Amino acid sequence: MDGLHLVLLAISGVDEVLTVFKPDAHGNVIVHSRNDSTEPGRARILAAVGTTFNVALAAVMYHARKVVRGYDNMSQEVKEEMKTALEKDVKAEWMENWYDGLTYCTWNALGQDLHEQKIFDALDVLKEKGIHITNLIIDDNWQSLDNHGQSQFQRGWTDFEANKEGFPNGLKHTATTIRDKHPNIQHIAVWHALLGYWGAISPTGNIAKNYKTRKVREAKGLAEGTITVVDEKDVPRMYDDFYKFLLASGIDSVKTDAQFFIDVMDDADDRRDLIKTYQDAWTIASLRYFSIKAISCMSQIPQILFHTQLPTNKPRLMVRNSDDFFPGMIQDFNAIPKPLFPKQQSQNPPIQPAEDKANIQPPDVPTSHPFHIFTNALTSLLTSHLNVLPDWDMFQTSHPYSSFHGAARCISGGPIYITDTPGQHSLPLIHSMTAPTIRSTTRILRPNAIGKCIEAGVYVPYESLRFLKVGTYHTGSTADYGVSILGIFNISEQALTELVPLRDFDGINPEKEYVIRAHPSGDISPPISLTSDFPIVELALDTKGWNILTAYPLYSLPSSVEQTAIAVLGLLGKMTGAAAVVGTPVVEFRGIGVVR
Repeated sequence: MDGLHLVLLAISGVDEVLTVFKPDAHGNVIVHSRNDSTEPGRARILAAVGTTFNVALAAVMYHARKVVRGYDNMSQEVKEEMKTALEKDVKAEWMENWYDGLTYCTWNALGQDLHEQKIFDALDVLKEKGIHITNLIIDDNWQSLDNHGQSQFQRGWTDFEANKEGFPNGLKHTATTIRDKHPNIQHIAVWHALLGYWGAISPTGNIAKNYKTRKVREAKGLAEGTITVVDEKDVPRMYDDFYKFLLASGIDSVKTDAQFFIDVMDDADDRRDLIKTYQDAWTIASLRYFSIKAISCMSQIPQILFHTQLPTNKPRLMVRNSDDFFPGMIQDFNAIPKPLFPKQQSQNPPIQPAEDKANIQPPDVPTSHPFHIFTNALTSLLTSHLNVLPDWDMFQTSHPYSSFHGAARCISGGPIYITDTPGQHSLPLIHSMTAPTIRSTTRILRPNAIGKCIEAGVYVPYESLRFLKVGTYHTGSTADYGVSILGIFNISEQALTELVPLRDFDGINPEKEYVIRAHPSGDISPPISLTSDFPIVELALDTKGWNILTAYPLYSLPSSVEQTAIAVLGLLGKMTGAAAVVGTPVVEFRGIGVVR
């Protein structure tokens, strides 16, 4: 054993060859490869060795980007379309609102029986509660579909316009009403599947009449085996027409789900014709009509990872980083962070769920909450190397794991969506994740580095009785400010106590001293450095407990009287309040150090 780390990466999506790894019963790594082309193909596997896991991973991802860039897998027509779409202005305010605005999603909040009055009522409640969202996602069940009353996999998309039962005056009326009553909402998105709906296209609807279609056999268990899809030749035109209709209706963003369906087609001819066609058509149309304002969901299949999400020839795409958030829960209100330093009194009371225990539904997926955070933290090791902003999915602010999820979203470096049932909101939690601006808008406090499992936790299994540690880093607009943030989660079924060394924080300068502040307690450690006798803090968490530790560098103030050091903590009472700091220039004025 030499202590080195080996990382293997199978590349797909640059041609018609899919290559993946699978384990056998003896723990061996087996390569599975499939060639959908009519010509001989090649399986590509990269290997890197490094002194740390992250070094080896960065090496294979860097080389993978070179491989993908060097493989000309776009037609000249698609290249020209992409160039034209990219030449449209990506306005800075769009990026700010879309990435950093608080978002409300209708999915878990309003259920599958969706209609516009439910949306209007929910937004009115948010306004009454003083919750100022910037983005709204109208999720599944707004579309016009066939086969009413059957499962979603048996229902097909019939028309661009919203269904008349829930939206009797059309989608434009809904969007216009929302914007008129709630001017704080800058962007309205709608959900749709990449192939149209879960059951793709209705063979008897207007979409099937206006665009060429084909029958496709899906993998067993999905869509009853056969679905109707828009054919390769008409996919670009369909997407162009659909997004043009949405924009004219007041919709300026999309959440495009179920993208993995293009990978589970049974026939090689269909996969060869449609996998890249749908990716490119969706990318071009979303850039052309919505700029960066699109969310890619259920899209972590190898062909999409390498063809669409790895290349850097377009703006960064927001991509769902994991499986869904499931609101099922166990009835445990003890998941409250304990003070980091027990001898000190907490200045900030723990965040309590806003709703009454009696209103909580029985558990559906009782272990999904800690596992959701675990999978996102590990998945981000990969997705942090893609040209994407990982999205850890929506959550509800008012249930026993609300703050658990909220803390994870704050350190993820990605967006924050809430999907609260109207009236069931935890205002203290929302306020701890956001801050008002001088323009009367609300911004999430998003670190500018993607949160991911720390190096020391890469090989720690879920059942290990160890804390999950998710690290991120935030720098200001000036080079002098940088803080390391460590989210710590007890994902086990028992209370745990651990020593947290300073080396677990990203970007620690061995020549600097730091103070570590805990949220929500507000406790602050004595100054420590990597060369201190004990550069560690002790942390105890109950079952499903969490804490956010922020390591702030100390700045020395020059003074003729005595040596003084300060740390700029950012906004207090916030999970990631350091993300609000632009910079901390320390200068000397008449022999006295001042912060300008």
